[in-house]
Amino acid sequence: MQFMMPLDTNACAQPMRRAGEGAGTERLMERLNIGGMTQEKALRKRCFGDGVTGTARCVFTSDADRDTPHLRTQSSRKNYADASHVSAVILGGGTGVQLFPLTSTRATPAVPVGGCYRLIDIPMSNCFNSGINKIFVMTQFNSASLNRHIHHTYLGGGINFTDGSVQVLAATQMPDEPAGWFQGTADAIRKFMWILEDHYNQNNIEHVVILCGDQLYRMNYMELVQKHVDDNADITISCAPIDGSRASDYGLVKFDDSGRVIQFLEKPEGADLESMKVDTSFLSYAIDDKQKYPYIASMGIYVLKKDVLLDILKSKYAHLQDFGSEILPRAVLEHNVKACVFTEYWEDIGTIKSFFDANLALTEQPPKFEFYDPKTPFFTSPRYLPPARLEKCKIKDAIISDGCSFSECTIEHSVIGISSRVSIGCELKDTMMMGADQYETEEETSKLLFEGKVPIGIGENTKIRNCIIDMNARIGRNVVIANTQGVQESDHPEEGYYIRSGIVVILKNATIKDGTVI
Repeated sequence: MQFMMPLDTNACAQPMRRAGEGAGTERLMERLNIGGMTQEKALRKRCFGDGVTGTARCVFTSDADRDTPHLRTQSSRKNYADASHVSAVILGGGTGVQLFPLTSTRATPAVPVGGCYRLIDIPMSNCFNSGINKIFVMTQFNSASLNRHIHHTYLGGGINFTDGSVQVLAATQMPDEPAGWFQGTADAIRKFMWILEDHYNQNNIEHVVILCGDQLYRMNYMELVQKHVDDNADITISCAPIDGSRASDYGLVKFDDSGRVIQFLEKPEGADLESMKVDTSFLSYAIDDKQKYPYIASMGIYVLKKDVLLDILKSKYAHLQDFGSEILPRAVLEHNVKACVFTEYWEDIGTIKSFFDANLALTEQPPKFEFYDPKTPFFTSPRYLPPARLEKCKIKDAIISDGCSFSECTIEHSVIGISSRVSIGCELKDTMMMGADQYETEEETSKLLFEGKVPIGIGENTKIRNCIIDMNARIGRNVVIANTQGVQESDHPEEGYYIRSGIVVILKNATIKDGTVI
């Protein structure tokens, strides 16, 4: 649980005030439902035990220490969000230009992450763990592998549920429209409004959660929906503090002391960017340096009342195509749009560098984010692979997935995906290896080597640094991949690789011949 339980007549818990913080700061924190995971878990357990949220109201006393909250209980909120009346829409994204070449043959949500997962598993698992099981996934570009993964994981023997559904809606040419491609996030939902509206009416849906398929985080969406209900908001935007170096890549928000959004600018630059700076001192309990995070960014996660969603897409803003750049800047002037600040780990994996850094960060001790949590696990396709086999290897700060086979190699600060083969004398450091979705037996490998060909995996005595190796890549013997010249951007598709932000990306199914130096 990442959002603090609400406080006042529409809320349930108040973050404690630090020394020197004023009442205005305290009120703003209350309104925005801001809080840390440890505090919230302790709070919920003390208030409600380990069961479902009850009807008590919990408030930190002003002298409470952050590790030992003192609580008092009162009567509480009147309305509770019911997950059975909530539906989710996960947007599959556009062409994935910034993640190219990883998206050359797959949609962004289908990109492997963390060794054995796909990016789509993040919002899907968060939905299931939040109790939301009426889910639509909208796909468009290079969607074959994404559709296959969703079917294998959530429809064909993976996750099973009886009272919910997962439906994939692919971009379709409509009779009365000149083009079938989605023109933006709002247009994607609008094109299937006839399906969604029928589903919403049949299942008595009251609120719709709109999600992205290219982010890494753990969130209980029902906490966000509850905040939305408590505020009686038309639209609630999940937000996160962000530093200046990335601020122009996001939609930025300003809000008043009640948490109502008063301004929304999509990817501002120059003077517009400067105008969106806010005082983030109210986040001092969650971030070390408030000067480093002078902006509040939209996470691209929204909750809307069903009737509001239908109205803005079918009537009021029927001519607008995108939520961030077109609808939200207008909606804040005409609707009750609220902000809810999320202070746990969140990474938007929109570029090769952010993808690479987020994966390698999983190997840190302790990691800022980890997939394993017994109460809120992340799901993925069941592959029924054998355990990894390691023979005389040196491994430090690494994630090793199922089905791997290593012999007398050294691996450091790396993520190794499923069914990877690393041979004798290899050294891998700062490497994201996605693995393989097919096995080559020892006999097949030996035959390929005898014929002068390169088997799937990494050949003997190969040294690799600062590299992403896509699925089913074949890297020969005595290869060096280090980018010692520090090249930042370079295209070599005929040779099986690209360089993006100084990171070498070996293409899916590429073959790197023996003795190659990159």
